[in-house]
Amino acid sequence: MSKASAARRLAAAAAFGGGGLGLLGGSLYGVLRAEATWARRIIGPRGENPPDGSGVYGSGMSGKPIRLAVLGDSAASGYGVDDPDQTLAAVLAAGLAEIAGRPVRVTVDAMVGAQSKDLHKQVTKALAALPEVAVIIIGTNDVTHRVRPSDSVRALEDGVCRLRKSGCEVVVGTCPDLGTLRPIAQPLRYVARLWSRRLAAAQTIVVVEAGGRSVSLGSLLGPEFSREPHRYFGPDQFHPSAAGYASVAAAMLPSLAAVLGLAPEAEESPDAFRGEGVLPVSYAAAEAARAAGTEVAATEIAGRELGDRGRWAALRHRRRRPLPDVERLADSEAP
Repeated sequence: MSKASAARRLAAAAAFGGGGLGLLGGSLYGVLRAEATWARRIIGPRGENPPDGSGVYGSGMSGKPIRLAVLGDSAASGYGVDDPDQTLAAVLAAGLAEIAGRPVRVTVDAMVGAQSKDLHKQVTKALAALPEVAVIIIGTNDVTHRVRPSDSVRALEDGVCRLRKSGCEVVVGTCPDLGTLRPIAQPLRYVARLWSRRLAAAQTIVVVEAGGRSVSLGSLLGPEFSREPHRYFGPDQFHPSAAGYASVAAAMLPSLAAVLGLAPEAEESPDAFRGEGVLPVSYAAAEAARAAGTEVAATEIAGRELGDRGRWAALRHRRRRPLPDVERLADSEAP
C-alpha cells in the first residue's frame, strides 16, 4: 500500500468508524506495550504547569489586536521552558504582530498530556474569545498511548470544523516523527515512526478537507537534536527547549501569516523550483509527512476543487522569516 493510500485509508476510517492501522502481532505488541510504558515514564510531564504565554504582543502598535488561539498538547502549551516569552504561543504571537504591524492577543488553551479527544473542550473554551485564527499541535500523546489513529483524526477533524464554522482560520502542526527521539528505543522507535508519519498524513487530509491548512512538523527537530541535543531539547530529551520552540515557530509562522492574507504575493503560487506544486490531497499529505515544514492547503485547478483522485491541494515550502525579540513585544496584560 502506498503512503498516500495509507493516509487516505486512515481518513476514510475516521469518516466511517473503522479501526485504523493493523500494525502489530501478538508477541511484538507485548514488547511494544512494555517499551511504551517505559518511554512514557521517562518523557512524561513531571506535573508542573508550563508558563502561560497568553497575553498581548505588540501592544504599542496601532490597530485592533488579532485574536489568536493556541490549542493542543504539551508542545502547544510550552512545556519544558521556564519563561512565558519562550513558549510557542509567545513566539508565534510576537512574530505575527511584527508581520501584521498590529497587536496580537493570544490565548493558550492547550493542555499538557492532551490527546486529540481533548480538543473538543479546548475548542469550546477557545471559541468564547472569538479567535480569528487558531494554531493546533496534537497527536504525540495519541501515538504514545496507542489511540486508534481513526479516532485521533476524527477528533481533530471535528475541532477544525467547529473552528472554521465560527469563521476562525486554522493552522495545524501535524504529529511529529517520534522515530527521531532518543528516549524511544527499538523496535518501538520503528513502529512509532511509521505510526506517527501515517497519522500526520491522515491529519493533513482531514484538516485540508475541513477548511484548514497543515504544516508538517515531522522530523523538524531531529537533525538539530543530533547536532546540538542540549540546545534544542529540554532535560527529558523529548519536549523542546526554547531553541526548539523557536524552530517550530519559524516553520509555522509563514503559514500563520499566509492564512490571514499577510504573505508576500510571490509566495501565493507554488514554485516548482522549490519542490512545490498541486497534487491530490492524499498525495500532498504523504509528501508533506516526509518533509518537515511543508504546508498543505486546499486549492483549485481551472475552478474545480476536486479531481479524479479527490480534492486538489497546494504543497508549499514557505520561506522562513527572522523571529522577533519576543520580550520587546510582550505585554503582561492577560487576554
